[in-house]
Amino acid sequence: MKTDYSIGIDIGGTNTDLGLVDSNGHCVVIQRFATEDHGNAIEFVDELVNQIKMMLSETGIHKISGIGVGVPNGNYYTGCIDNAVNLNFKGKIYLKDLIQERIDVNVVVSNDANAAAYGEMIYGAARRMRHFIMFTLGTGVGSGIVIDGKLVHGFDGYAGELGHAILHPNGRLCNCGRRGCLEQYTSARGIKKTYIELLQQSGKSLTEEEMEKINGKDISDRATQGDVLAIKTYRLVGDALGLAMANAVAFSSPEAIFLMGGPVKAGEVLLEPLRKSFNDNILSIYKGRVKILISGLNENQSAILGAAALTRA
Repeated sequence: MKTDYSIGIDIGGTNTDLGLVDSNGHCVVIQRFATEDHGNAIEFVDELVNQIKMMLSETGIHKISGIGVGVPNGNYYTGCIDNAVNLNFKGKIYLKDLIQERIDVNVVVSNDANAAAYGEMIYGAARRMRHFIMFTLGTGVGSGIVIDGKLVHGFDGYAGELGHAILHPNGRLCNCGRRGCLEQYTSARGIKKTYIELLQQSGKSLTEEEMEKINGKDISDRATQGDVLAIKTYRLVGDALGLAMANAVAFSSPEAIFLMGGPVKAGEVLLEPLRKSFNDNILSIYKGRVKILISGLNENQSAILGAAALTRA
C-alpha cells in the first residue's frame, strides 16, 4: 500500500513545532521556529508556510494529503484562532484561510487538546476505543472528548473545556477571567503556585528569584526524593484532578481517561492520589469500569502526531 503523508503543526505561545508524518504515524522530520518572534498573524503564517515548503523540498516529498493544526482556541468549524491569550497575535485569526491562500491543500484546525485526542485515537493507545476522554496537562489544562468514535465539538466548536470547569468557587484567578478553574490547580503553573504557597505557609521566605527558578520538574524531583511539601503538592493535585475526572465520567461514560503532559512525568506521586480521589468520587454505577491510562504517543512527538491525525479523522 502506498504511503501518504500529512503535516502536523503544534502552535504554542513560545514555539511552533511542525512535522511530516506518514500514514503509520511515523515522524519523518521535525522542525521548530519561535512563535513569539512574530508580532502579527500574517508574518507568522508566512514563516510557517516557508518552513513547510522547506521541509517538503528537503525530503523530496511533493504531495501531502493535508495539514493539521493544533492551537489554543483553535476552532474546528471555522478554522480560526479565537482570542488566544498566550499568542502574540490577538483577536480572531482566520488561520485556515491564511494557510490555504499560500498552499492549495486541505487544512484542518482544532484546539491542541482535541488534536491530542485525535492523535491518541488514530496513532496511540485508543485505536480500538470509541469512548474516551483525554486530559492534557501543561501550561494549562485541556481536554478532548470522544463519543461513538467521534470527537465532540459542540454546536460552535468549543466543547470540551474541562480545564475551565470551576473546582473552587472564588478561588485563584484564571486567565479566562473566572476564578477557581481546574487548570489553576492541576496545570504546571498551578502546581508551582501550590508548592510555593505551601513553602510560604511552612514559614520559608522566598525571594522573587528563588520563586522564578522553581519549575515542575524541580517539584517532581523533590517529591520523588521525599520532600514532604512536594509530596503534599502532588497529593492536592491528584485529589483535584481525580474529582474532575470522576465528574467527567458522569456525562459521557468513557471506557478510559488518558493523561498527557509534563506533570504526568511525576508518576505514582501524582497517580496514586489521583486514582484514590477518582475512585472515592465516581458514581457507583461506573466503579471499576473506567481505566486511567497514560498516553501511548511518543512524548516528544505527541503534539505533532495529534495535529497530523486531524487530517485523517
